[in-house]
Amino acid sequence: MTKQKPTSSRFFLGISLLILGVIMVFGKRADTLKSTLAGEPVKVEGFSEAKRQENKEPTRIIIPEISIDLIVKRAEIVTGYWQVFIDSAAWGAGSGYPGEPGNQVIFAHAREGLFLPLKSIKKDSKIYILTKGEWYLYKVVEIKEVYPNQVEVVEPTKDETLTLYTCSDFEDSKRLIVIAKRT
Repeated sequence: MTKQKPTSSRFFLGISLLILGVIMVFGKRADTLKSTLAGEPVKVEGFSEAKRQENKEPTRIIIPEISIDLIVKRAEIVTGYWQVFIDSAAWGAGSGYPGEPGNQVIFAHAREGLFLPLKSIKKDSKIYILTKGEWYLYKVVEIKEVYPNQVEVVEPTKDETLTLYTCSDFEDSKRLIVIAKRT
């Protein structure tokens, strides 16, 4: 019995099927991701964009105790909701700045490499927020779960507050809220 060498048509058929399989797998994954993101943006009420202070915006969040070290991007308000990023944490434009009175809101998906470890945070944990020129230390004072419609947790505050926000519970039906104050 002699071995048949693959003909070019078989080779191209094989490659075509492989490519089709990859497209189907990643296409389905992208569709799932899109539908997941559709319900994720945080509804913005009561925030107004004051004069932008780019050098005061958070650029990084570090929580050593739970191994979080993430880039923080500015999330613009788009049709009444803050943008959500699939690759980084987000700081809600119009929310407070580090070192100033107000509620600075930082949020990310509850996924590996983002805010998934946040479910293990404890009261008194240290959170570091970095800007272009300074770093700020906060201590966790409260941890709670709320429903997505309980947007009062991200409303402006009179004192300096850091609010971390991510999904939690079965099928992301609740939101995990971590509130920290500057030390």
